Amino acid sequence: MDQPVKLAKVNRVLGRTGNTGNVTQVRVEFMDQDGSSAGRSIVRNVKGPVREGDILCLLEWEREARRLR
Repeated sequence: MDQPVKLAKVNRVLGRTGNTGNVTQVRVEFMDQDGSSAGRSIVRNVKGPVREGDILCLLEWEREARRLR
């Protein structure tokens, strides 16, 4: 049961969210050289430590997180 993954690089840390601030909202850009999502960037929620330049393995890459208020 191998699920495809996509690699995405963190461009910018937007802020903290969640009830206790334990989730970080980041803007990521897909690292695909070929394919439909090449160069596309979306906003995602990340749990755990993250900083600009980190590379994330996304199991699900279609959904985008809602913006912080």
